[in-house]
Amino acid sequence: MRTSTRSLLAAALVLGVAAGPALGPAVAAQPAATARPVRDADLAKTMAAAIAGLPRADATAALVRVDGTAGTWRGSSGVRDLESGAPADPAARFRAGSVTKVFTAATVLRLVAERRIDLDRPARAYLPDLIPARYGGVTVRQLLNHTHGIPAPDFPGETVEEWYEHRFDVHTPEELVRSATAKPREFRPGTRQHYLNIGYTIAGLIVERVTGDSYERQVERRILRPLGLEDTYLPGGAAGITGPYNHGYQTMRLGDGTTGLRDVSVWGTSDAWAAGDLVSTTADLERFTRALFAGRVVRGPLLEEMFTLPEVTDLETGAPAAYSVGLSMKRLGGREVWRLGGREVWGKTGGRWGYNAAIGSTRDGSRTLVYSVNSTDAKGQDTNPTALRVMVAAYGLPD
Repeated sequence: MRTSTRSLLAAALVLGVAAGPALGPAVAAQPAATARPVRDADLAKTMAAAIAGLPRADATAALVRVDGTAGTWRGSSGVRDLESGAPADPAARFRAGSVTKVFTAATVLRLVAERRIDLDRPARAYLPDLIPARYGGVTVRQLLNHTHGIPAPDFPGETVEEWYEHRFDVHTPEELVRSATAKPREFRPGTRQHYLNIGYTIAGLIVERVTGDSYERQVERRILRPLGLEDTYLPGGAAGITGPYNHGYQTMRLGDGTTGLRDVSVWGTSDAWAAGDLVSTTADLERFTRALFAGRVVRGPLLEEMFTLPEVTDLETGAPAAYSVGLSMKRLGGREVWRLGGREVWGKTGGRWGYNAAIGSTRDGSRTLVYSVNSTDAKGQDTNPTALRVMVAAYGLPD
């Protein structure tokens, strides 16, 4: 490990570095952030500063794309992996986590447009053999805007170390639904909001039931191929990432009892499936975001479903609902919403171990943001510091 980067990580973390078997003793000197020419000098300055200095305690790499009439910027920082220290690949694939939900919601809405799914119809009408009577009133719309009241399924383990030991466990969607629906409901459907994956797992199964096809092929046919998203795919729970990728690392307790970074790039995603197993690139997600907000993926009144918040409160915080069908209204710094010139910004974040990702845009598309940050605590309670700096640099704090 070359001295400059090892010293940086050691000083920031006071931690070791490990990846299953211990990583070798070499990490290259920290590469500088790289970017293409921009039209907005202030944007260039703030965005470059937001991702400068990687790798550091909270992240090992970052890939960012900003576009729209308000300015364009492309940048990357950090390393591809801590062993070689090679610069992060700006075209690399990464796990997009819950950004998957936007693709799932869009697929369902396209089937609604074809009158094969009804948002107001109970989910049990599509899956009578799987959804029990106690959840018979949950509608498809409630699955998608997290107002269904179905609790999360059970998974083995309670700590990241225990989850790591189970990283190759395979869970079928049906297994997850049965585990969740065997429990009492959290609230009466449509009365509160609780952000969970299970609604999208059920939505993926409804897609399969009404089409007679796999969820993965339906997303590919209806979204990926028409938009030319050639570097985006749904792994179906596969543990590895196909093609070039920047490694993800997670802070956890290591085999020798110390705390350090472990390479978690290879980790099964069957626990997330239609709620969070997408693999993509910043270029593909930027293309998807532009098309979505321009009404080229979902059209007319159905697109408005993605920008309509249910008039309920959050189960845990009591705050107004923040999640619509597929998207969410972003909040920064405890303020009300992201704003650019007084306009709301909508989008979706996602996290898998070692990776945080997000898409966002103003309603008129004047500024879009896509990022992948290789976070060392991608599922922490707080927003990753590098990711937060990127958000603030792109949109600023609200008034």
